[in-house]
Parts: sequence; C-alpha cells; structure tokens
Amino acid sequence: MSTDPALVHTFREVWAELSGIGRAPDGGYLRFAWSPAEVALRDWFRVQAARRGMPVTDDGNGNLFAVWSPTSDERLSGAAPGGVLTGSHFDSVPHGGAFDGPLGIVSAFLAVDLLRERGFQPTRPITVAAFAEEEGSRFGVACLGSRLLTGAIDPQRAAALTDRDGISLGDVLGATPAGARPELVARFDAYVELHVEQGRALAGPIGVASAIWPHGRWRFDVEGEGNHAGTTLMTDRRDPMLTYAFTVLAANKEARLRGAHATVGRVEVTPNATNAIPAAVRGWLDARAADDETLAGLVEAVAKKATERAGRDGTAIRFTAESTTGEVRFDPTLASNLAGLLGGAPILPTGAGHDAGVLSAHLPTAMLFVRNPTGVSHAPAESASDADCAEGVKALARVLEELSAQPLVDHDEGVAR
Repeated sequence: MSTDPALVHTFREVWAELSGIGRAPDGGYLRFAWSPAEVALRDWFRVQAARRGMPVTDDGNGNLFAVWSPTSDERLSGAAPGGVLTGSHFDSVPHGGAFDGPLGIVSAFLAVDLLRERGFQPTRPITVAAFAEEEGSRFGVACLGSRLLTGAIDPQRAAALTDRDGISLGDVLGATPAGARPELVARFDAYVELHVEQGRALAGPIGVASAIWPHGRWRFDVEGEGNHAGTTLMTDRRDPMLTYAFTVLAANKEARLRGAHATVGRVEVTPNATNAIPAAVRGWLDARAADDETLAGLVEAVAKKATERAGRDGTAIRFTAESTTGEVRFDPTLASNLAGLLGGAPILPTGAGHDAGVLSAHLPTAMLFVRNPTGVSHAPAESASDADCAEGVKALARVLEELSAQPLVDHDEGVAR
C-alpha cells in the first residue's frame, strides 16, 4: 500500500480540530446529541462547509446537509440537498471512542477536497450529512435523526422522548420535529457511509459492508418492595435486584446458545441506597443476532425466564421495546461494484447499527469500513491509524467520483439532465 504523505498530514490537521471537543479525562468522549460538545461539532461542520462554499441546510429533524452542487440551478443547489449522500454522525455513547461517527464526516469533507484537487466536476450533487442522535445515548432511540427523516418514527412520539434529566427532544429543538421528508429522501440517488471498523476482521485498511445484523433495545422494569436492608428477613423480601440479576444472566446464556449477542449495560435503581432493598430496578437489554428469527427467539426466551423468576421473587417485570431494526442487507450490486472499484476490498457483515441501515429501505446504500487495529469500539481504545484514515478518504473519494459522475437526474421532472 502506497500512502500519500500529504493526505496523511492533511487528515491529521483536520482531525486535530475536533479531537479535543467533548473529551473526558479517561480519553473517551461525552458528545451526547445537542450537548455543548455536540453543538460545537455542529458549528465545526458549518465552518468546514463554508470553507468549501457548500451551503448548509437543516431538515427540521436536526440533521445537517452540506451540498457541493455542479449547477447553479436553485432547485439542485444548497437549497435542496440531493444526488449522492455521504457522512455520518457526531454524537457518542458515554465515554465512547473518537472515531465512531466523526470519521465519516471528516472523511467526506476531505474526499470532496481530493476530488476538487483532481479537477473532478460531478454531474450530480454530493451532499455531506451529519445525522442527529445516531447512538441514542441521550433520548433512547438509536438513529433518531434518520428515523425521523424517513418516517420510521412519529415526530410527536419523538418530541416527547426525554433524557435522564427529564428534558424532552421537543424542548431541545424548540418545536416538534418535522418528521418524514419523502421529497428530500427521493432526491438522493445513493448513500455511502464511511465508518471505523467495529471489530477486528480487516487485514487491509478498507472493507465494504454486506449487511447489518437485526438488533434492538428493550427496557425491562422490575417492581418489588423497598425495605430496610438490616431488619427485613431474607424470606420476607420482594427484591427486584434479584430478578434483575437473573435477567442479565439469562440474557447472557440465551445469547451464547444461539450464537447471538446480548448486553445489559445500563441500570437504574430506586432508591439507589446501600442500606435499602430496592423498590424498583430498570435495565436495558441490547440484543443482536444474525437473523430476525434468532433475535426474536432470544428476546422471547429472556422475557419468559425473567417472568418466571419474578414470580418466584414476588416481583413483577415488564419488557418494552424501545427501538428495533430488522436485518439490513445492503444493495448487493452496489457493494460488489464498490469492492471491485477498491481493488477487491473484502465484503463483510456487521453487528453494529448505523444510519445507513435506516436509509437502506429507501435508497441504494453502502458502507465502507476503515481498519481498527484494537478491535475495540464504543470505548476509549477505539483506534485507526492516520495512514488507514487517509486510505479511507481516498476510497471514499473514488466511490463518490464513480457515483456522482452519472447523468444528473431532475427529481422534479423525473428526467436526466
């Protein structure tokens, strides 16, 4: 692999502009949607777009679009994003890694720069997106911005979602989200998202996604009876923590039996006192599997075992699906073409969810992965070398060049221009 030193240097310089925003003492990032850190990154997005003469628009759902348009036609310029879409998200999980999300946006802007340096003139617009609340770490629904844009979630329901401080999405936006924008989605001919690898499967710097495992988040609320830790006999207790603990172990066992993944990474306890038996425990199950049937079987088995255990503990448990996504298979022709375009890059599935998965139901969609030597994601050790990131920029530029060199389609008239 021949790495371009100038491109590596450029990537390093641009990456440094945002690498300190929202960084925690442990090296991870706190970039929750619409937090001061994420708003600062949105400002950075606008500055980057302005430097390149790319008008920025907001779709009314918090998603930002910066457009490189090949025409002065008002309908196909910055006033109306369209053509080939690329980008990712800025928000992070609590104490997440640096690359998950922002790498796709930085790479998109640098890919535009690379194409311009080569004198390339697209025949259809190239739009760089920054999607809102992809991780779902603040309001609980993953890919919230792309779900709103495509109509996968009702805007009234979304507006009522609250964060841990009781602040609603409607409060943050100052209005109910715009919701579905089919006329906007229809203007895009393809979406390509570059993302850091989440796992350690790549031998080379670049890979292409074939599919996303079906996955979802289920909240389980366990109600018991709060009481004194020192005076309540063990035989008299209705302890929801026991039911909670059993549910976690059951999820682990059922996932292993099915070759699936199950994680309980968040818990809330009431009253959360050392010397008190809890009155209630709330947990969140993240479950993923290679196919929809396996995932459904996993969640059903966990819920059944947890309910049986609650009966023995004298507690009550209730499962609520907060967000679910079925199996996503990216456009196989597009994936194959991109792999060939990139010199035979490997094509592989992923267990992680992305905005690309939501958009794939509405337009041809593909993903590129940049090698992660640690294999760690959603944690400070998430990593990618500057050289591999530069290769990612080159790969994305090559893909955008190919896709945006097709005849321009006037979506208002349905004819080529």
